[in-house]
Amino acid sequence: MHDDRTLVEARLERAMGQFVRPAQYAERVPLDLSVWHVPGEPVPVDQALGADYETFTTGTVWGKPWSTSWFRLAGRVPEEWAGRRVEAVIDPGFTGDGPGFQAEGLLYDAAGVPLKGIHPRNRHLTVGAPASGGEPVHLLLEAAANPAVLHGFEPTHLGDVRTAGDRPIYRFRSADLAVLDEAVWQLVLDVEVLSELMHELPMDRPRRHEILRALEDLLDALDLHDVSGTAAAARAALTDVLSRPAAASAHRISATGHAHIDSAWLWPLRETVRKASRTFANVTALAADYPELVFSCSQAQQYAWVKEHQPHIWERIKKAVGDGNWAPVGSMWVESDANMPGGEALARQIVHGKRFFAEELGVETEEIWLPDSFGYTAAFPQLAKLAGIRWFLTQKLSWNQSNKMPHHTFWWEGIDGTRVFTHFPPVDTYNSQFHGRELARAERNFAEKGRATRSLVPFGWGDGGGGPTREMLEKARRLRSLEGSPRVEIEKPSAFFAAAEEEYGAQAPVWSGELYLELHRATYTTQAKTKQGNRRSEHALREAELWCATAAVRNPSYAYPYDALDRLWKTVLLHQFHDILPGSSIAWVHREARDTYAQVLAEVEEITAGAVAALGAGGPSVFNASPYERTEIAGGVLVTVPGLGSAPVAGAAGEVVRAEQDGDTYVLENSRLQVTVDAQGLITSVRDLAAGREVLSGPGNLLQLHPDHPNAWDAWDIDRHYRRRHTDLTDVESVELVESGPLRAAVRVTRTFGKSRITQELRLAAGARRLDIVTDVDWQESEKVLKAAFPLDVHAECSTAEIQFGHIHRPTHTNTSWDAARFEICAHRWLRVAEEGYGVAVLNDSTYGHDVTRTPHEGGLGTTVRLTLLRAPHSPDPETDLGPHRFTYALLPGGDVVHAVAEGLALNLPLRVAEAPAVEPLVRVDHPGVTVESVKLAEDRSGDVVVRLYESRGGRARATLRPGFPVGRAEVTDLLERPLHESDLGFELRPFQILTVRLRPA
Repeated sequence: MHDDRTLVEARLERAMGQFVRPAQYAERVPLDLSVWHVPGEPVPVDQALGADYETFTTGTVWGKPWSTSWFRLAGRVPEEWAGRRVEAVIDPGFTGDGPGFQAEGLLYDAAGVPLKGIHPRNRHLTVGAPASGGEPVHLLLEAAANPAVLHGFEPTHLGDVRTAGDRPIYRFRSADLAVLDEAVWQLVLDVEVLSELMHELPMDRPRRHEILRALEDLLDALDLHDVSGTAAAARAALTDVLSRPAAASAHRISATGHAHIDSAWLWPLRETVRKASRTFANVTALAADYPELVFSCSQAQQYAWVKEHQPHIWERIKKAVGDGNWAPVGSMWVESDANMPGGEALARQIVHGKRFFAEELGVETEEIWLPDSFGYTAAFPQLAKLAGIRWFLTQKLSWNQSNKMPHHTFWWEGIDGTRVFTHFPPVDTYNSQFHGRELARAERNFAEKGRATRSLVPFGWGDGGGGPTREMLEKARRLRSLEGSPRVEIEKPSAFFAAAEEEYGAQAPVWSGELYLELHRATYTTQAKTKQGNRRSEHALREAELWCATAAVRNPSYAYPYDALDRLWKTVLLHQFHDILPGSSIAWVHREARDTYAQVLAEVEEITAGAVAALGAGGPSVFNASPYERTEIAGGVLVTVPGLGSAPVAGAAGEVVRAEQDGDTYVLENSRLQVTVDAQGLITSVRDLAAGREVLSGPGNLLQLHPDHPNAWDAWDIDRHYRRRHTDLTDVESVELVESGPLRAAVRVTRTFGKSRITQELRLAAGARRLDIVTDVDWQESEKVLKAAFPLDVHAECSTAEIQFGHIHRPTHTNTSWDAARFEICAHRWLRVAEEGYGVAVLNDSTYGHDVTRTPHEGGLGTTVRLTLLRAPHSPDPETDLGPHRFTYALLPGGDVVHAVAEGLALNLPLRVAEAPAVEPLVRVDHPGVTVESVKLAEDRSGDVVVRLYESRGGRARATLRPGFPVGRAEVTDLLERPLHESDLGFELRPFQILTVRLRPA
């Protein structure tokens, strides 16, 4: 026998599905349709208005993948509908997938003014509320035939317009004028709120049974053959249970409208421009009906796109900001990856984001807003504070595979000791729909209950855009104070953060160090060329700004290229978005990214060459964009060049390198290192001659191939089980000595495996501290991961990895589940392991993924460092990383952290030879542990020189900045170059402190 509760619930489910929901639009008349299929890429509305349209009927297929069709919709409101709410309701062929992952559209009026977007959960446009009756309706729909790309991580060629095919993928279902029966619509929302709440309440709670009986009374009051006529009576049966206020102790939810829009992911960048326009049009239209709406929107880049492409929507956004319905948040150009962008790039993300919001919308944003990035660097708290940011928000940590974060509201402490007040919403989504299940989860999950009372809930359709809907706003009104539910208040994130900090800030716990995501670890490696393009572009821009600033100070007639550098930086920042730089977007995105990086590098090179030429005639000279002096081969000689300056091409005497062949063994030796390479091309010995010790505990540069089949999320994940099988790539095609000195010695090793071929040159230069491994790969593997292993005779308790503006330590052991979860880690230009008195670093010019393990050997306990070089996942790009690659990594024995910093910079900033005079450095710092990150001219175009530097050893430093030009005034500024206080250019820096100094030429 069925339980009575079950019978009532079954009765309600059938009544709602078969009778009540269909009655919301009880009267319909079709609109007339005509269509113009755009022959290529999307076009502006002006072009669509003048196109030739052909008759189109519902039920017809349309839209090859990634195409655009414009539909004219025409009709007249029936006279008898006067006084009623009339809407255009459109279904161009929506599938069961969520908004943003299929067909989408933007509606315009007959003059081409954008009105609102449509998606599966928001299909209507209000024509009259109330309608007059008889009014004509003329609309234009820009419909995008975006394919649903991600289906169970199966390989698909839908991810690139070049391979997606021409078969239409949608069938146009309907386009009608319809009367919305508001009483029925409101009834549906009443029932949804109460039934969802009921199912979250414990069985022994009287409130659950009270709601059940009220729903039963509703069913008794409702005539299913006259839903419209009895909806008011049915709603009356629910009045009492809907009016019961929440308990005083109920959890308080600050709700803010949201529409996470990935700037590229399963769609190309050009489609994100339109996604932003659709969503922003929706939100500004929704605010007219729901004045309590607050929509929180990040990513200045998306605002800039809408400003450029949709000026009408841009004006509506500005009005919404002024009216309080719209809250710019996030302070960044895009919601970037938060592991791999370089230090200066991450600073520029914040600088450009905050500047846009301040200049364009008059808003000083106060938070970092990164709900979906794949882990967060411990450099963030200091960068945030230096930009005037008070708060930090993320959501992604709820995805951890192994360990649950112990806090939801806490102080996050960075590597320098700076703390930022941080919230991690316990609702565990940034796309809430105000479902009862979500709100109950937020309350149950909240780690700080008993001490704190409130959490944040971002609501609205997201990832592919969409945003809040009117149904969500209606639910929020009912949930404002409802017994059994958390209390819901729609407000700005700043209001939430200020209240939460006031309530709990003094007692909040502290989380120190990185926020490591225990998932998506392969994003440090996937799409190697995208990562390489980012790394090289960051360093090229750093070099360009230095020489442009030098030229501007040394040559008054030189025009600093403010606009070009601004544009190029923004292009690089855009491509640091958290599905582009991590490699988790479709093939189209990464194909375009490769082309874009090539264009960026070409233009930056032209700018740099022009700046160097502006220094005058002379030379040849060697230019060093690193802040550290270096002695390297350039212009065919060994030359010593000061940091941030240049020197004539003139040989430095005394340093040579030798190479000897003894049977099948090669020995390369300079004044610092002796390297032995065996017949298999493996490095069998690296002797540090100054320290008098062997560096390796086993064969070095051992290439290892693992099967790579993550449980899910192919491009994103590398799962622990990959380690259980591997193949050592020891078979060799050839080993040959290709250079034997006196300035450089090199052994070339060629291997083939599977369908791939790899050629490496092991290069040792005269006087060099490091052994470079220049690698060329024709990578043709499938679902494999390639590692390069260096077993080191170093007993290291932790590894030390460079991050933005410093470094972090991670245990090499797996004592705890937190330690074990870090089996793949991110490093920037270097990763170092050390015991007391000695350390070894592994450097790279474009690799981010690493792993470090303890490895016993005959002599004791060593440490193996491996670089993760290449992967070959099939989803969402079925041909990820296939093809040729060229990159360099290096082994750096001995020295300290300063040497790792300096050599990492040297590897990433090659010396430049130019026909120009040698110039003194524009600035110098007299302490080796203080590293200059950037030298540029001020953004306000005043001609002031801006220098950003940081303490890079992790200790205290007393340093003096010495300009190479007369200075009239010196100021310490914030990250946005706004003055904090005057300076005498002598500084005492705490560990990892970042300092921005502004110098006004005299």
